[in-house]
Amino acid sequence: MISQAIKVGIIMGSKSDLHIMQDAADVLKELGVQFEITVVSAHRTPERMFEYARTATDRGLKVIIAGAGGAAHLPGMVASITQLPVIGVPVKSSNSIDGWDSILSILQMPNGIPVATVALNAAKNAGILAAQILGTSDAILSQRLLDYKEELKRKVEESAREMEGN
Repeated sequence: MISQAIKVGIIMGSKSDLHIMQDAADVLKELGVQFEITVVSAHRTPERMFEYARTATDRGLKVIIAGAGGAAHLPGMVASITQLPVIGVPVKSSNSIDGWDSILSILQMPNGIPVATVALNAAKNAGILAAQILGTSDAILSQRLLDYKEELKRKVEESAREMEGN
């Protein structure tokens, strides 16, 4: 069952990032966490970004996942506006320097404005981390996460048995 209260915001700098950021939405859906998803560009729509971050708490958000490529200012700028935890997803975009520009832009935040940063294109991990943050105060979600990780373990053990011929 999915809670009706939206708890996670998933934003990205461009619609072209959706093929990466969809992984966060998919894992949140699998874990039963309600989310919203939209495009918010730090550079092309700064007013939209400010409004999104300023009103996030009013909309019931508890965590924001922000994906961005290139200069990747979106996660850090959103974190500078809201008190909510922000998880940054560096995206390897068409104009990227192998993704390093995005990674370093999100990772190297100044003291006082933290952004949790996952690996390049790792929106799924961002979704899991958001659920883990929420799970600290939600016993049902915490159990879903335990079940999810147990399923990961089961799949690895099954693969090992197949490879070993057992």
